[in-house]
Amino acid sequence: MSEYQYYEFQSVDRTLGEADRRALRDLSSRARITATSFTNSYNWGDFRGDPDELMARWFDLHLYFANWGSRRLMIKLPARLVDQNRLGAFLAATDDVMLRAAGENVIISISRDELEFEFRDDDDSVWLAALAPLRADALAGDLRLFYLLWLMAVEANAIEPDEPEPMPGIGPLTDALEAFAEFFCIDRNLVLAAAERSAVRDELSPETVGRIVAAMSDAEKTGLLLRVLDGEPHVPAELRALVRSRAELQVTTPPVAPRTAAGLLARADEIRLARKRAEAELVEAQRRLEAEAAKKAQEVRLEVLRRRGESIWRDVEDEIMRRNPAGYDKATALLSDLQALAEKEGSVEEFRLRLQSIRERHAGKGRFIERLTLLG
Repeated sequence: MSEYQYYEFQSVDRTLGEADRRALRDLSSRARITATSFTNSYNWGDFRGDPDELMARWFDLHLYFANWGSRRLMIKLPARLVDQNRLGAFLAATDDVMLRAAGENVIISISRDELEFEFRDDDDSVWLAALAPLRADALAGDLRLFYLLWLMAVEANAIEPDEPEPMPGIGPLTDALEAFAEFFCIDRNLVLAAAERSAVRDELSPETVGRIVAAMSDAEKTGLLLRVLDGEPHVPAELRALVRSRAELQVTTPPVAPRTAAGLLARADEIRLARKRAEAELVEAQRRLEAEAAKKAQEVRLEVLRRRGESIWRDVEDEIMRRNPAGYDKATALLSDLQALAEKEGSVEEFRLRLQSIRERHAGKGRFIERLTLLG
C-alpha cells in the first residue's frame, strides 16, 4: 500500500489575513488555503511545517492521519477557560495526550499510533468537520471528551482495575463523541458501557436555565453583554459553563456510586457477547428463512417435474448435448430435482438406474461427470 498522509487545520475564533495566508503558502505550494483553513495531503514526502507552531500561531483545530495507523487531533482553548487541575483526573494515566501552554492558550494534543482501521482516502475531509463540535462542548464545560481519553487509558491497561471513573458517565453520546471514538479506534463496547449512564444527573430544562440566569447579579449580566458587544468569541460558551456549574450545585439527586475501570471492562465484555449472540441469532433466523424459501421453491419445481413426466429426461439429454458449462449446470440441476422427486415418491432405485445409464453414455464428457460427482 502506498504512503498517504493528511493534514488539516482550522481557525475558529479568527480569520486568516492576507499576510497569514502568504506565510502558509510558503510552507506548501499544493495546499488548499482559505480564510479559516489549511488542508493538504501527501503521497510522498512530508509536510515542511511544524503543526505545533501552526496551532500556536494561527489555528484552533488540527487533524492528522496516515494510512500506516497514526492519528492525531489538536484542540486549542483559552487557558482561562480550562481547569487543568480538573483535567488531571482524566489524563494522569495516559501517554496519548499532552497539554502545552501557548501564550494565553492551552493546546491539547491527542495522538495514537499503530491503529488498525479500514483506510478510506475518499472521506478524509469529513473527519475534522465531525470532530470540531468537541471544542465548543469543552468550552461550555462538557468534559465527556476527556472521559473518552480516560477510556483510552483503560483500554491500554494503564488504569488500575479498582480506579473509579472520573465522572458519572458520558451518555447520551453526541455525533462528535461517536466520531472521536471511531477516529481513535476506542473499543465500541467500552464506549457503550460508559454511555449507559448519563454525564449529568439532571438535564438542564429551559426553566432551570431561566431560573439560574435570572438569579445572576446585574453586574454579571452587564459584564457579559459588554463582552459580547466587544466581539469576544467565547462568551456564550462561558455562560453555558457557568449555568452548568450552578445547576450541578442545585442537584438534589443522591450521587450514584462510580463504576470502576474493571467494572466497565466487564460490562463491555457483556455488551460484546450480547451483540454476538444477537448477530448469531439473526444469521440463524435468516438461514431458516432462506431454507424454508428454498424448500418451497423446490416443492414447486418438483410438482412441475412430476406433471411433465418423461419429457423432463429428454430435457436433461438436450442440456448435456449442448456440451458447454451452462448446459452441464442445467442438466445437473434437473437431475438433482429428479433425485428429490424420486425420494419423495419412493422410486429411488429407478432413478439410480437411469442416472447410471446417463453416466455411461456420457462418460467421455469429463466436465459433466465432475458435476455429477459433486452432486453425489
